[in-house]
Amino acid sequence: MTKGNGARTRKVFGGFSKPFSRAGSVLAALMFGFAISPGPVLAWQVSASSEAAVEQGSGAYPATYEEDSTLPAHVVYRPKDMAALKGEKLGVYIFGNGACSADGTSSRNHLLEIASHGYVAIALGVDPARHAAPPPSPQMTNGQLSAPTNASELTDAIDWVMHENGRAGSPYYGRIDTGQIAVSGWSCGGLQALTVAPDPRVRTVVVMNSGVFNDSAMKISGIDIDKSVLGRLHGSALYVLGGPEDIAYKNGTDDFSRLSGLPAALVNIPVGHGGTYMQPHGGVAAEVVVNWLDWQLKGLPAAAQKFQGDACAYCRDSRLTLERKNIN
Repeated sequence: MTKGNGARTRKVFGGFSKPFSRAGSVLAALMFGFAISPGPVLAWQVSASSEAAVEQGSGAYPATYEEDSTLPAHVVYRPKDMAALKGEKLGVYIFGNGACSADGTSSRNHLLEIASHGYVAIALGVDPARHAAPPPSPQMTNGQLSAPTNASELTDAIDWVMHENGRAGSPYYGRIDTGQIAVSGWSCGGLQALTVAPDPRVRTVVVMNSGVFNDSAMKISGIDIDKSVLGRLHGSALYVLGGPEDIAYKNGTDDFSRLSGLPAALVNIPVGHGGTYMQPHGGVAAEVVVNWLDWQLKGLPAAAQKFQGDACAYCRDSRLTLERKNIN
């Protein structure tokens, strides 16, 4: 594959038809999912998720997803049979969608896979199949892109998890380990995750095909973030990028270079900005994330071996590359 050369490109999306500068193209890629390329433009399409077969994940607990009236504007992914947990507590994975989309099913294979391994995963937005009107799309206002969802909604999901775990009569009553909370997100959603990651309730942050803009002039309305957030991270951090062809590659690798004082890993899977979210079982990226969560949140030795030691499993996995900090 050939890297973009910074030239302008033209794209028609959502009523916009105009040339974008390099900076504008990066913003548009994060919000609309297309990347600069001298060849065909590769588009991430929010609607594509509706065409994929519904899965249940490959873990021990076949998973489902639903809207919950006690948590509006979110989609909850969980094991179908909560009784099958037999006392095992659910970890928590809160997710901001690609393009900061309000389609809470746009990465459903990824999220079903996470949930099937003993987690409650919560995505921002709604299930479009349950609504007559489509969810709102990113908008261009006064020359600035705006996000359809807000980072504060990730915090709302954390608050809800804490409340439901303690609410008698809730299906989650006593079934959640509130010390096992991760925030994550794809692209624009990754910026949302970084925004709330300093919350002391968060144990780890998973940043996918994303990173804080290297150019401080680049902004998305509704997301107030700069590189200083990296110094406020705690716990641990995992970056999952799509290799040099990923439009967020430079931002994400720069973020990783700035991290200090906490265990951190950078995984590159050579698939570009689109990731593996809707591949069967969420593809390689979901596998990596599950193992990171199982290690960082649940302390499972088999998962730790994927990342730790000179002979770690991902150190010699031909599907990806791994860089580490403060991981023995």
